[in-house]
Amino acid sequence: MNILLINHYAGSTHHGMEYRPYYLAREWVRAGHRVRIVAASASHLRARAPQMDGRAVLDQEIDGIDYRWLAVPAYDSNGARRAANIGAFIARLYQQSKRLAAERPDLVIASSTYPADIWPARRIALAAGARLVFEVHDLWPLSPIELGGMSPRHPFIRVMQAAEDYACRHADTVISILPHAGGHMAAHGMAPHKLHVVPNGVVPAEWEATLTPLPGPVATLLARLRAQGRMLIGYAGSHGAANALDTLLDAASLLRGQPLAFVLAGAGPHKQELQRRVDVDGLHHVHFLTPLPKPCMPALLGSFDIAYLGWRRQPLYRYGISPNKLGDYLMAARPVIHAVDAANDTVADAGCGLSIVPEDPDALAAAISHMASLPPAQRQELGQRGATYARRYLDYRLLAQRYLDACCRTGQPNPRTGIRQHAIPRTSRHRTQ
Repeated sequence: MNILLINHYAGSTHHGMEYRPYYLAREWVRAGHRVRIVAASASHLRARAPQMDGRAVLDQEIDGIDYRWLAVPAYDSNGARRAANIGAFIARLYQQSKRLAAERPDLVIASSTYPADIWPARRIALAAGARLVFEVHDLWPLSPIELGGMSPRHPFIRVMQAAEDYACRHADTVISILPHAGGHMAAHGMAPHKLHVVPNGVVPAEWEATLTPLPGPVATLLARLRAQGRMLIGYAGSHGAANALDTLLDAASLLRGQPLAFVLAGAGPHKQELQRRVDVDGLHHVHFLTPLPKPCMPALLGSFDIAYLGWRRQPLYRYGISPNKLGDYLMAARPVIHAVDAANDTVADAGCGLSIVPEDPDALAAAISHMASLPPAQRQELGQRGATYARRYLDYRLLAQRYLDACCRTGQPNPRTGIRQHAIPRTSRHRTQ
């Protein structure tokens, strides 16, 4: 099969996030399919940008995946510059549409988080005779409305709403990372039988290889905390408003004097504010680490005794959540304290920790104290449950096949059998191996 995956923010192990497009594509390539990823040259998620050197288009092969980078202006925050970045990518896609259609893809996947890529994606799919897939990461424009406070009447929001409606009506298949988005999508014109849920996944091989050692200063800090007899409560990920790290600091303040240390690794717009608060409040048992390379994650997370993941109390989560970092926590076999109010809860499903209400420092402090009081063998058992769950249900090798199986189905299910027909044979004219 020949697959065209359009994702503005797609990354790779060479460039950094977003990893999901890369991991899915790598599995498809290993299964004998041909995959092209089309992505923008500038993204706020990547650690390293492709080297365009003044070129409008850059083709690059990474681990058997054909990448095409399209030059767009950089941006440093939400606002007009990011809107210009999005608009430039869509314009480049239209410019590339004939060239991409000429490659005769069997599947065209529009997967850029914001839905406006559906318009050029459908043009390419129609010209190539391909099936059109719309992948839902976050619900746009509902996310900028409910999380960012934008007005539904804002011109940008109106454009995105028109794109979401168009995608719901015209996509042959809708793949959602969010497990409870079906009602929302159906309200915007999607036939319910089109929807399939494929969550974010994990790559077990990354956790089975020899550990990449932590940088010297990090290893020294963690060893010193261990020597002091402290249990490590850890967080690794973005330091933004949505991550509820202020609640973690509140809990750390309540637990001052306990043999605990709090280690927060990563970067984000609220990190400096959090660091100032630690200094002002004298939270000397709270430590911040700079972002570490992805290969260091197994060693870092494996050094934690308890992992923390928190959320704001947000109505948007009624459609579900699928955080990347939670998969890493599970693979690290760490017991997890999950402060969440959402339609789904993987920690509860896996039985690998404690789930508590969000934005409640007292509840979080009590959960940490309880988890810290458990015998080490019991914490280890909780962590192993998470790792077993991740290997069984979140392995990208399984998710990649589930994704293609969903994309190859067409029509409403037979009312007697419930089986949908396959529109595309799994081995197509574009098989490369």
